[in-house]
Amino acid sequence: MTVTADGPLPPAPYDVAIVGAGVVGCAIARELARHPRLRIALVEAQDDVGQGTSKANTAILHTGFDATPGTLEARLVRDGHARLAAYAAETGIPVERVGALLVAWDEEQLAALPRLAEKAERNACPDTVLLGPGELYAREPHLGPGALGALHVPGESIICPWTTTLAYATQAVRAGADLHLNTAVQHVTAADGHLLTTSRGTLRARHLVNAAGLHADTLDRALGHEDFTVTPRRGQLLVYDKLARPLVRHILLPVPTALGKGVLVAPTVYGNVLLGPTAEDLDDKRATGSTADGTAALRDRGRHILPALLEEEVTAVYAGLRAATGQEDYRITAHPGQAYVTVGGIRSTGLTASLAIAAHVTGLLVENGLDPGPVREPEPLTMPNLGESFPRPYQRPDLIAADPEYGTLVCHCERVSRGEIRDALASTVPPRSLDGLRRRTRARAGRCQGFHCGAAVRELFERGARP
Repeated sequence: MTVTADGPLPPAPYDVAIVGAGVVGCAIARELARHPRLRIALVEAQDDVGQGTSKANTAILHTGFDATPGTLEARLVRDGHARLAAYAAETGIPVERVGALLVAWDEEQLAALPRLAEKAERNACPDTVLLGPGELYAREPHLGPGALGALHVPGESIICPWTTTLAYATQAVRAGADLHLNTAVQHVTAADGHLLTTSRGTLRARHLVNAAGLHADTLDRALGHEDFTVTPRRGQLLVYDKLARPLVRHILLPVPTALGKGVLVAPTVYGNVLLGPTAEDLDDKRATGSTADGTAALRDRGRHILPALLEEEVTAVYAGLRAATGQEDYRITAHPGQAYVTVGGIRSTGLTASLAIAAHVTGLLVENGLDPGPVREPEPLTMPNLGESFPRPYQRPDLIAADPEYGTLVCHCERVSRGEIRDALASTVPPRSLDGLRRRTRARAGRCQGFHCGAAVRELFERGARP
């Protein structure tokens, strides 16, 4: 019902508090808010939703073809893919079903492709196709020389991760959940429910969900559990200009390793091309900076996969941290005696699985004493379209005729209008920084990175931002 970022927290206890407003935490809040009887708190240490791993996702809607069969992750990714695809269609989140190619560059990788096809079939993805080099290069003519074949996975898609997280949070808040930003959990005590000591005071809840991402192990230990340790795994990525988009038609994946899916080349729904990520295990859970060695390694790999890509302009470099736990499965555990559920070890597939994870966690809470009451479906929601393959506001004469602000461009690289910025600032979960505004509108995310529009965007933000 409210979004707060300062001031005291409500004294009355909540039925459920969710720590962490990433894509998974927001999905859980949305699912629980379908039960109007419940009082829900979504607690986030930073000033916006999706500020951690979620905002640095590779933005792929996975089929789950390469998950380990029989794992919880495999089941939730498969279920989540269907749920999120339908949800995106309902809410206007941009999705493009471009398909993926797992490219084999040596004989060992080529020999692994039939096993990956069998694995895909066990994961209910039976429509994969083995390709020889001729058909591979016919599909991807700019691919670097030396590829021996590929596995085509037609169901893989690209999606907007920022809009997805924001959609969940928006529906949760509109349905009655309280979103508390700038609320870092410093201590938790399990006694007659849960008492959370935070940077904004204390908060009480009868049930607690730990969706704290990189810090899920810390919160787990505070409640007496040492089931896993999160190792931050940094993934650095390069974002290439829109002029590079014609170079690639599919998501180009390597044959996966124990460290992850490896370096990929993928189009984005925004019209750019991604190269990355690296996979660097670190000790520092705040080390989201890019490095010269990391970007150099990516360029070397990109030169091998798609040589012409290296001739295009890089518009952004960023890095994200994934919550590696040393086990190739999610760490979702109910602790009945404490009315507590841990949602840990959610890897890059968490975006795809988010709605299924939310349903699973809600089921665990109910099994362990939560009485959710009746269901009321969220009010329909239409999110702003950030995808290039769908009509943007500046391309819609009907919209501009009704409101000329949608025809007045502020950011020309990304073609963002004054109307879109105004709408973002007046939205249910408004941005509290220029970076938050960029994730909602793409303003300052283009080729010039705000060099030309930065002052105008800042003026609109400072004039329209809520206190």
